[in-house]
This record gives sequence, C-alpha cells and structure tokens, in this order.
Amino acid sequence: MKTFWKYLNVINIVSYNMVQQTYLTSTDYPKEVNEFLKAGFTELPSETVKPPRVAESNIQLECVVNDVISLGKNGGAGNLIIAEVKRIHINEDILDVNGKLDPHKMDLVARLGGDWYCRVTSDSLFKIAKPIDNGGVGIGIDAFPQQVKNSSVLTGNNLGLLALVKSLPSDEEVEAFSKTDEVKELLNTNIKNRTVLLQLKAQQLLDNGRVMDAWKVLLM
Repeated sequence: MKTFWKYLNVINIVSYNMVQQTYLTSTDYPKEVNEFLKAGFTELPSETVKPPRVAESNIQLECVVNDVISLGKNGGAGNLIIAEVKRIHINEDILDVNGKLDPHKMDLVARLGGDWYCRVTSDSLFKIAKPIDNGGVGIGIDAFPQQVKNSSVLTGNNLGLLALVKSLPSDEEVEAFSKTDEVKELLNTNIKNRTVLLQLKAQQLLDNGRVMDAWKVLLM
C-alpha cells in the first residue's frame, strides 16, 4: 500500500508587477538559501500551514499537497501536484463592486514555453456567453439544420455561439422577425444570393451579441 507524506505549501498568484522578482526564485539556489531575501519579497505568516506567504501577491492559497505525480523521467517532464486548498487570502483591491474577482484589476501573468510569458490585460480579456434562457445546456452543432452547419460564411466561433442556445426560436418568432425593417429588404433579394446575405446578417447579429435574432435570420 502506497503511503504519502502530506506536504504543506502556499501558492502565491503572480501579477505583472512582481513577475521579475518571481523569476529570480526559479534559480537553483542551495537548500539553505532564503529565496524571500534573494527575490526581495516580504514574508507573511500563514494561518493554517507552516510555510509563509508572499505579501506582494494579491492571492495566496494555503494548501496541503496530497500527491505528486511524475510526468516523465526526461528533462522538462515535470510533475502534476494535487493540492487541497485550506485557506485563500485575497487583496480587496482586485475585487469588483459585487465583491467578486475583477480580471481587469488582477493584471495576471501566464507562463508559456521557454522564456515566454503572457500578461493578461483588458485588451486581451473576453467573455464567452453561457447558454441562453437562464442556464442549462446548449443544443450543440449536431442539432443544426444542414444549411447552417455547412455554411461557408459562418466561422467555427459563430457556430459555437449558436450552439449555446437551449432551443431554437419558434416559427412564429421567425415570422415576426422577418417582417421587421432590419431584414425585410434581405428577403426581397435575388433568391440565388439570399442565403449568403442572410448568413452574413446573422454573423453581424452574433458580433453584437444577438444570438436568438441571428437564429431567426438563419431559419428564414
């Protein structure tokens, strides 16, 4: 039977203003070297585990490491660490007015390959909509009419957004939308080009977050 000693640890989330200092701790210093001093970080006592926290980090996770799984024996293979979070410390400056984490204020850093990193800025942030109609699961692309599924106009992202709806609009809803000034002119267009024009219109509606209206256009 395998036994595993539970290690205590703290995960300190890195923001952009501390990334260079954090990089210093990746050096192979001898075991007796205090990396807080080398990197110039401030030690904060933890509340449930022995290792200290990094005061400069906006989010600190006090953890118990339950397992460490080796991912290979060659260089760069690394390990998968399974940890149980015991306590979370969050700087209130990165919360929004509702008390939730605000990604625009967090200024996080992602580790890429080699010497590359990525800064998460407001310009690089975007949301993906949840299924419409107050939650649930989307219908999926396999439920699409063939002309929509095989469209040469709609992109994979367009199809993915359309697939989030819980159900397609009714015939009555499609009919009502077809009489609006927004699409009435398209329906009077030459039949050969109508499908492409309607799909381009649906794409425009998707870009503006009007997913159900896009479906109404595609079903005309």
